[in-house]
Amino acid sequence: MVRRALAAGAVAAPVAYGAGVWIAGRDAGLSALLGVVVVTANFAAHGLSLAWAAGISVTAVQAAALGGFVVRMAVITGLVFALDRTAFFSPLVFALAVVAGTLALLVYEVRLVRSGLGQRLEIPPDPAAVRARDALRLKEGAR
Repeated sequence: MVRRALAAGAVAAPVAYGAGVWIAGRDAGLSALLGVVVVTANFAAHGLSLAWAAGISVTAVQAAALGGFVVRMAVITGLVFALDRTAFFSPLVFALAVVAGTLALLVYEVRLVRSGLGQRLEIPPDPAAVRARDALRLKEGAR
């Protein structure tokens, strides 16, 4: 899923740059390009962190989902403040590219879910819960 999104982002980035240049010049094109790159990188970081956490436990998935969101939003906010100090950056064009890119990714995710992705999702048991269950069975068997 992440690879497909990265491929789509690689296609969308030059399109966003071209649209920005066509509408408002080279600086707007760079801002639009950065907007698409940020959306694509955010999606990839989210997908990779969830995939990594899924190999650990359900709790790790929850922590990666919530904590990762907070960290990624802080990074994006810091990036916007840093870019705003540059001469070429256009916050409006950047925001429009981020909104368009996010909507495109949401449409992509909806298509994946409608095609059946995630229907056979199996959540592995938490190792601590398995140990507790086994200990309880031993304790009850000893009675």
